[in-house]
Amino acid sequence: MKLEIMDTTLRDGEQTPGVAFSASDKLTIAKMLLTDAKVDRVEVTSAKMSAGDQEATKRIVEWARKKRLENRIEVLAFVDGKQSIDWLRETGVTTANLLCKSSLRHLSGQLHKSPEEHIRDIEAFCTAATEQGIHINIYLEDWSNGVRTDYEYVTFLMKHLLALGCVDRFMLADTLGILSPDQTYELVRKMVTDFPSTHFDFHGHNDYDLAVANSLMAVKAGALGIHTTVNGLGERAGNTRLASIVSVIADYCDNVALSVNEEALDRVAKTVEALSGIRIPQNQPVTGEAVFTQTCGVHADGDSKDMLYCNALAPERFGRIRKYALGKTSGKANVVKNIEKLGLDLDEKSLAKVTARIVELGDRKESVTTDELPYLIRDVLGTGEEKERVKIQNYYLCHARDLKPVATISIIIDGEVHEASASGDGQYDAFMRALEKIYHSLGRELPQLLDYSVTIPPGGRTSAFVETIITWHDADGHDFKTHGLDCDQAASAIKATVKMLNATGNSEAYEAQR
Repeated sequence: MKLEIMDTTLRDGEQTPGVAFSASDKLTIAKMLLTDAKVDRVEVTSAKMSAGDQEATKRIVEWARKKRLENRIEVLAFVDGKQSIDWLRETGVTTANLLCKSSLRHLSGQLHKSPEEHIRDIEAFCTAATEQGIHINIYLEDWSNGVRTDYEYVTFLMKHLLALGCVDRFMLADTLGILSPDQTYELVRKMVTDFPSTHFDFHGHNDYDLAVANSLMAVKAGALGIHTTVNGLGERAGNTRLASIVSVIADYCDNVALSVNEEALDRVAKTVEALSGIRIPQNQPVTGEAVFTQTCGVHADGDSKDMLYCNALAPERFGRIRKYALGKTSGKANVVKNIEKLGLDLDEKSLAKVTARIVELGDRKESVTTDELPYLIRDVLGTGEEKERVKIQNYYLCHARDLKPVATISIIIDGEVHEASASGDGQYDAFMRALEKIYHSLGRELPQLLDYSVTIPPGGRTSAFVETIITWHDADGHDFKTHGLDCDQAASAIKATVKMLNATGNSEAYEAQR
């Protein structure tokens, strides 16, 4: 069975509070979803939205036509005479996902119409849309309530809509996210049985954290399509997460074929994270930063013997790698796994010393990243005459109202002092511009800054530590991270930057970072 994935990040996902995609954002995401992730369809907006959204939709359709993908672009439409139809026609979209009421509560409470009146309005829309060459899918809004309490009405609605002969798909919406997995299976199966040879999609919401489980059961019950959003964006608790449901269906549904490219899911997730401003939780399945990281020393030991603590969700499926955390619960096996990646070989005595230091730091609620491990090893074992080839001797940061921030820095590189000043859009930006002056004068290029994350612990203390995590991209196409910790945000960013300078200025440490 071929299962369709329809992603609605650009429509339902944009209904996440605080999320608003620009036209270029929408085009970027649509391209990645269709050509990289290879989802089957994308819903890009709702009809009658802003002028900016209409322009974004036009740009997506224009691109899709060049790629012969225009039949995979969809827009939510409303039973509003010809208003939605005219809007779609102006954008060039040829598929309308028509929102219809499939519970009497919504029909009477919101539209104040009878079932017969609603059917007449839908028929009028479908006739006008078909004349314009627009394909029609039907959203059965609040279906999960309607099918449980008003099944006679749902049957009445389905029979009339099927008689029209122009509806391609019926989309079963758990609008309020109220279903459990067993209810989803039972109710979707009922629809598939009572209306055979009908294409049903399932549209889940995550209010009870069951959207992925419900979507899985909908597929097992015979649904031919699943609706998703990247990172589970959407109203309230969001929608079914794309990466999660794809991996679940791949591993738990025999004889179900998917077109989705799993290797692209992490890249798409990170892009949507950046464009939406909604961070991916560290423990979010498949795409979370920590989900392929083993922390317990027992687990690392088991993996080193026969991958005893690994399951079918191999990180390589998603273009990622397995990591072994270094902290309070680390054992010798965790350290061994990490130093193997660095190409180092420590004797038992040295390994014990390094492990003890890591556990000691963990007791103080500090952790050691793989990036920092080479420095910790040198510190513990006393190797190398110099811990740092690059040191910040002094810096001065100034931010005055209505004036650009200015930075003056004095830096020691391989024993030589260099100084520079620069202005920037912020204090750290000014610091980086001054640093670039020095490195350019030496004929050196700095890695590109990809991501800048600041974490401030709760509690409201003005003296609290600020952790800055910066992701860098080097000239060879590799990414690595450095951390800084200080009570001052700019200072913590500078500490993270100095770690980057020492990594890229020291070939051994640099290779370890990568």
